[in-house]
This record gives sequence, structure tokens and C-alpha cells, in this order.
Amino acid sequence: MQQGVGGGSAGWGQPGPRPAAPPQPPIPPAQGWPGNAPHPPAAPAYPGSATGAVPPVPEPTGHIPLPPAGPGTGGATLAVLLIGPAGAGKTTVARHWAATRPVPTAHVSLDDVREWVCSGFADPQAGWNEHSEAQYRLARRTCGFAARNYLANGISCILDDAVFPDRPVVGLGGWKRHVGPALLPVVLLPGLEIVLERNAARSGNRRLSDEEVARIHGRMAGWYGSGLPIIDNSHLDVEGTARALDETLARAIAAPPAW
Repeated sequence: MQQGVGGGSAGWGQPGPRPAAPPQPPIPPAQGWPGNAPHPPAAPAYPGSATGAVPPVPEPTGHIPLPPAGPGTGGATLAVLLIGPAGAGKTTVARHWAATRPVPTAHVSLDDVREWVCSGFADPQAGWNEHSEAQYRLARRTCGFAARNYLANGISCILDDAVFPDRPVVGLGGWKRHVGPALLPVVLLPGLEIVLERNAARSGNRRLSDEEVARIHGRMAGWYGSGLPIIDNSHLDVEGTARALDETLARAIAAPPAW
């Protein structure tokens, strides 16, 4: 799919009929831009207008016209939590969605923040214990603090985490405490065969055993019936999934659910 998220409709940028503007003093060109183009000769009157004259064309100012925001979240400032099992594509999709929005948007990955700990890193693959649990909690609080800081400065934020529906205290409930009640959770849940295939392409401590991937995927099925929006991206590429995410969030903004 080649269409980007939030693209404008065909024909944007074409001037249409508008009321005549009062005369303005000439605006000097911005530094690094060419000077104003000479005014075109006056166009003849046309009978379809109210005054019989073509509306004047505004002078160039050096600003680049942008297309209007299309369907989607547009310029809204959002706090998003992308939930899904290992191999669902959460980090890749979150990064792409953040990078292609028309307004400043940050991506904060829980796994990246966890791995800020170098010496003494508690790798869950070596066994889940009180140390790995404590570092997960610390990483979530750190991500929540970062998200609140971005939002306070007008920058949207998307976070990603494998939140289990059967652990609300450290899962969705914990994230809402850390980030705020306006957090918008969306579940990314492709089929098991897809997450197994994607997990096999990983390396290092991000790659899990097939048994662990299947166990996590099975627990994620508990989100069905929860009321949270679920996107099955089994047959969507990254761009298509990001577009589906933006459309899902736009619907949530228009009619906020009781999550």
C-alpha cells in the first residue's frame, strides 16, 4: 500500500473562489527563497462571478502549502498505548505511525527503556523473578513520566507494551495511572502463525521461544470481548497497519469509549 496516513484528497492546493482581500503591502521573501514572482496580467471578467471579476490570487509568501488533513487523527494531541504479543509488530508500527503524523509525535518503547539498564539487567528470558518484575515496573513508570512530559509540551506520544488482560494492576490500569486517564489503548493481534514467523526473524534477547510466543499470544486472546479496539494485521503491511491504527484512534476521539 502506498497511500500514507492522513493524506489529503485529490485537488488540494487549487485556488477556488474567495472574497477579495484588502490590499496588502508587499511581503519581502524569506531568506533562502526566491523573490516574489511578478504579478500576472489582470484576467478578464467572467460572467459566473458576482462582481464579474476573477478573485485576486494572493501573493506568495515563501510558505509551502500543505494538504488539508484527511480522515484520521489529524493534528490531535494523543496519548496512545499499542498492546500486542511479541511479534505483533507493535514497535515497528508505533514508530511508523509516529513518524508519519503531521504533528510532533514521540514513540516510547518499553523494551528500549528496560534495556537502558546495562549492568544488572534482569532478562526475563533467564527466568521471571522479582528482579525482572521490578525492572518492568520501573520501566513503565519511566515511560509514563516521559509521556506526560511530552504531552505537557504539546507532543503526542505512543507507547507499546505486551499488556495482559488478566493482570490489570500492572497492565492497562498501571499504564493509565502512569500516563493519565486520556490514554487510548489499541490491541494489535495478528494470527499465531504470523507472530511465530516474525519472532523467528528476531535476534538477541528480543527473540523468544516458540512456546513462549504461543503462550503470550493465547493470553492476549482475552482482549476479545473487553471493548478495546483490536486490529488483526495478519495481512497488512506496516503502512497499512499504521493507517488502520490512525482510523481506529479517530473513531475513538469522535466517540470516546468507556475503557
